[in-house]
Amino acid sequence: MKVCHACRKEITDLFTGRRDACPACGRDLRCCLNCVFFAQGFSNNCREPQAERVADKEKSNFCDFFRFRDSSPAGEKPGSDARKKLEDLFKK
Repeated sequence: MKVCHACRKEITDLFTGRRDACPACGRDLRCCLNCVFFAQGFSNNCREPQAERVADKEKSNFCDFFRFRDSSPAGEKPGSDARKKLEDLFKK
């Protein structure tokens, strides 16, 4: 499920172009903060080593490696499903 990085609203569009904005808050959708490769601590905050540096991570850009990241539903922590399965496995 695609989710806006700013307002956390679900994005229903299948394709996200460079000029597309979130229908709820108006922020750019094709930006580093919505990309699957975005990760703080990596060089240029990007896991893709061939990607060019992007100064403003909240603005749309021309990165060829952009892929919209899938996000869990609001309120659900990443990995919570795996933790629940593990706890159920070792429950008495």
